[in-house]
Amino acid sequence: MLLSLESQAPTIKVQNWLRGDPLANFQSDNLYVLEFFGTSCPHCVEAMPNLMQLQEKYQARGLEVVGVAISEQAATAGEAQAYLDAWLTEKFPELNFRIGIDCIGEMDKHWMEPSLSSRLPTSFVVDRDSRIAFIGHPRELDDVLPQVFDGSWRTSDQAKAAERERIVKGREQALMDPINDKFRAAAEMEDWKTALSVIKEGIALLPDSPHLRAAHSGLLVHGMRDMQTGLPVLRQFVRDAIDRNDEDWLLQAMYQLFGPELDYTEFPSVERLAMGKELSEHILALTGLKDDARADFYQFVARYYRESGNEARAEEFLDLALKLADG
Repeated sequence: MLLSLESQAPTIKVQNWLRGDPLANFQSDNLYVLEFFGTSCPHCVEAMPNLMQLQEKYQARGLEVVGVAISEQAATAGEAQAYLDAWLTEKFPELNFRIGIDCIGEMDKHWMEPSLSSRLPTSFVVDRDSRIAFIGHPRELDDVLPQVFDGSWRTSDQAKAAERERIVKGREQALMDPINDKFRAAAEMEDWKTALSVIKEGIALLPDSPHLRAAHSGLLVHGMRDMQTGLPVLRQFVRDAIDRNDEDWLLQAMYQLFGPELDYTEFPSVERLAMGKELSEHILALTGLKDDARADFYQFVARYYRESGNEARAEEFLDLALKLADG
């Protein structure tokens, strides 16, 4: 059964509580944020300080943030718990909310999988009637929580539209996961023929996936270094990203041009900078972007200007990115 907006929240089944008192049931006096995270997930680390701020800000109104560590890799449950305990002590000594650990997959089975959630971090907001009010990325909580508290969120058109979009993306991701697994396995062995076949199969199945389109151009340009075939594919991807005016498409396209760990020695710089200029100018004309999205974009725009020889402009956008990301 699909777990979504208005669903009854499942029970909490963790093996141990490493911070705070055990939580057996949701209390009607409280509103809960269940934050699914992992110690190897960089975005989970980034989300923690804001969750601590939200706990402090809304505690008097009954907010309970609850962290749930899942997918921790260790030989035994005891080793996983010991590592998580040390990780929390080192990185978040002032943590102000409960942390539980699920070593056997119960929370994944009853929360993540039924909600079509496959990526960390993922936040679930449980309202005072123990029904799901929100499922999504923790960066959205600043906007969503005030509306959940005043009772306007769950019935709003915004919530319903966001939930429809989340479910569509979740179903797409479920289709993409086996494709990604086969692609990664082939790419690791440098079996380019198989990798290319897998990507083309995926694009035929999900033609609107920016990740697959980016993987296609990236495989040709950065993996196979086939510029004759790859550059037209990448140019088309850049044009489509601009035409769609979609954040994911634009970011994926910029990464193909200025990803910090990619090798551009065989990529003609004139072609690369021409595409980078077109993307950068389009991105800088965008309005209504949230701070975290602008920070992501600006770090790539800074790379474009740096490699174009405009160091001052590059530093300007890198400074902006750092300020938007709180340093």
